[in-house]
Amino acid sequence: MDRELFEHFFEDESRLGPAADGAFTGAAGGAACGDYSRLSLCVEAGRIAEVSFDAEGCGATRAATAAVAEMVDGATPLDAALISIDDVAAALGGLIPSKRHAAQLASDALHRALSHVAASDLSLAVGEHGERVAVAVSGGVDSAVAALLERERGVEVVGITVKLWADPETDGAKACCSPEAVLGARGLAHSLGIPHFTLDLEEEFRRRVVARFIDGYAGGTTPNPCILCNGEVRIAAMVDLAERLGAKQLITGHYAGIVEDEQGPLLVSGADPAKDQSYMLAALPTELLGRLSFPLTEMTKPEVREVAERHGLSVARKAESQDLCFLAGQGKRGFLRRHGGLRDSEGAVVDRAGRTLGRHRGHHNFTVGQRRGIGVSADEALYVIATDAAANTVTVGTKAELETRRIEVRNAVLHRAGDRVDAVRLRYHSRALPARVEAAAGRHPRLSIELGEAFTAASPGQTAVLLAEGAVVGHGTIVAT
Repeated sequence: MDRELFEHFFEDESRLGPAADGAFTGAAGGAACGDYSRLSLCVEAGRIAEVSFDAEGCGATRAATAAVAEMVDGATPLDAALISIDDVAAALGGLIPSKRHAAQLASDALHRALSHVAASDLSLAVGEHGERVAVAVSGGVDSAVAALLERERGVEVVGITVKLWADPETDGAKACCSPEAVLGARGLAHSLGIPHFTLDLEEEFRRRVVARFIDGYAGGTTPNPCILCNGEVRIAAMVDLAERLGAKQLITGHYAGIVEDEQGPLLVSGADPAKDQSYMLAALPTELLGRLSFPLTEMTKPEVREVAERHGLSVARKAESQDLCFLAGQGKRGFLRRHGGLRDSEGAVVDRAGRTLGRHRGHHNFTVGQRRGIGVSADEALYVIATDAAANTVTVGTKAELETRRIEVRNAVLHRAGDRVDAVRLRYHSRALPARVEAAAGRHPRLSIELGEAFTAASPGQTAVLLAEGAVVGHGTIVAT
């Protein structure tokens, strides 16, 4: 450690004090570790001004916080977003491992303040710059390679990560949008020399996604929160921030593509059928597609990992998240009980004639099409064919009784005229089925989809994605038939 540098920042009280009116403030630390770092900053004419700080605990924490305050004073938010833990440690002449937490606290305080800047309506595109893109960085290998490919293309890259969920019962290491994921994504962006911003969308996510997930199960349906989140919450927010950063496009690591027809852009599948994510992006408004780009469109997952390994990315072999971000590490039943008050309540398992065949522990534990865990023995396999929230019953029947050739959807959106629809996907990774729709382009409270062949697991609450020659031309939420 450079003693002179350390003492300079330790003794620096020029910015010590309360936050200025209208300042953006970030803080880190507190009771758990005993050390605390707070940074407050204003943004005037695109530059950081009126920086103030406070710190408690060891001398290293105070010195690191003062160092960051000096580093960002007069800088642009983009320059500040490049500051990493290593940069803070270097400003102090280096820190021994036991004191490195001071640099992390000061860095966290800065980036939390910048997250408030990102959430404001300020324009952050200051000065002249070349082609700039924003990359949605999740901390996984796909977004990392997408950022790498853009950087190698010679454009200026800015990283954006959304924080959607924080819950002590959730395994943050397995969740894609947790506080832990944000830290990993920031470290990854900084390792690539990319400035990083965090968008905290947790309140909106709870209201628009999690609350509807809980309401769906309470009402006897099986909602798809990822489609809702992509279509209504996170992508649009990142596109907005990208524009305020002066970025030409938002780049994501999704395995999907975009095509143009005579009416504009449409979503299509990626080249890797095992990873295609066009279904999960199906609710994106088409007006956003022109501001998005998917550089992994023609790549397979093994090819993406190979690129990551070749460039020495730490996430090259990182396992993929398998759970919903807010369910990671915990069961759905426990989550619904804690957050939605949905407790197990015994009810009847019945057949279509209403005869009781057995008992269950709560209708919300069952999904239409489910075969295992029904708890009823029969001469032939039984499937859940309906749930009734009001009566707390689960209706079961044979595969033939589950089959349908007609799907009803609500809140349907058609980007093109219905006579162009030739197929529909009714589950993630399920194959497309021949389909026909008679409706004009636009929004429809209710819509019927005629199937060219029988389907056996159309779950109310899931999304029907309408296709025309492979392109996504509409979607709607499946209702009970």
